[in-house]
Amino acid sequence: MKIAFIGQKGITTIAGGVERRVSEVSSRMAKKGHDVFVYTRTKSDPKKINGVNMVYLPTIAVKSLEAIVHTFLASVHAIFQSYDVVHYQAPGPSSLCWIIRIFRPDITLVATFNSQDAKHKKWGVFAQTYLKFGERIISTVPNKTIVVSEILRDMVKEEYGKNAVVVRNGAHVIKSEKTDFIEKHNLEKNKYFFTASRLVRHKGIHYLISAFRDAKSEGKIPQDMKMVVVGGGAYTDDYVAQVQEMAHGRDDIVLLGHESDREIIAQLFTHAFAYVQPSEAEGLSNALLEALGHGLPVIASDIPENIAPIGENGLVFQNSNVNDLKEKLIFAVENEEEVTNMGKIAKKQTEKNYSWQKNAEMTLELYREIAQTKS
Repeated sequence: MKIAFIGQKGITTIAGGVERRVSEVSSRMAKKGHDVFVYTRTKSDPKKINGVNMVYLPTIAVKSLEAIVHTFLASVHAIFQSYDVVHYQAPGPSSLCWIIRIFRPDITLVATFNSQDAKHKKWGVFAQTYLKFGERIISTVPNKTIVVSEILRDMVKEEYGKNAVVVRNGAHVIKSEKTDFIEKHNLEKNKYFFTASRLVRHKGIHYLISAFRDAKSEGKIPQDMKMVVVGGGAYTDDYVAQVQEMAHGRDDIVLLGHESDREIIAQLFTHAFAYVQPSEAEGLSNALLEALGHGLPVIASDIPENIAPIGENGLVFQNSNVNDLKEKLIFAVENEEEVTNMGKIAKKQTEKNYSWQKNAEMTLELYREIAQTKS
């Protein structure tokens, strides 16, 4: 099959969950012999990555326009190609999938609903309204809508009366015995809490820093324990500045910024004491799945999207409650054996339930089923 992916930034730099999913799935499809095309916003991308053809189209570097302008150009471009399948990503970009449905009804049209982006605090009222419109389109216009969790499946059924297909994300786990990067930043094995997240308000990094500082000031966490945050902003300069100010003057809070080197990320996951997920809103976090796949003890906010993959094998705190998060950080340090065992059990469950190979196979089978019903 000739398959095109639209709606992601690209796959050379993994900016978020959408890019991770497209990267993992597209490369596996290409390996199976399919002709796969990924639309990218990065002009410097090579023509081919892991067997996947990269299609560069320009856009406007403005927060509220970058994704939608690129998606519009990609959609128009796709009309004139001989694709068998066009697969959109996320509610915002998928708001334009009607272009394919109207002008190329012969093409199998699929969209992945990964997160209720309208709930994210970085967007203004107009953007939130448009993203809510995008939710309606992604749920009703494609030949089939994929969702990453049962929670989203139920929401699509309840709000839009459509039956979406659950295809879970996978856990991308790479272990590293190297320690050169963590040593460079004065980090010790098993001596730091870790989180990987874009610096946007709904990810809750400010809650995490506050809780960590409070626990330290109360003497409840060892002085040699640190907090490491990987991730950069996304048109959120004010929030990035707030986080930097909260960490200013402290050598126990390490802000590493955006990092795409998989070896470095592997080191940080492999040698962490525990992973913390303080977000107020999620779809199905790839970083959380990666932490679970590494067998790390996990501390997460009690939103359903976090609880679903964790189950009872992690610590959960009341969403946005700094004091409760502080208590969970302290509990993890004081009960290392217990939380380590939780991590081991969660690792086995994650390996069983979250696989990128299975994701790619299920998605390809869905393409075939749709094509058969259309013929």
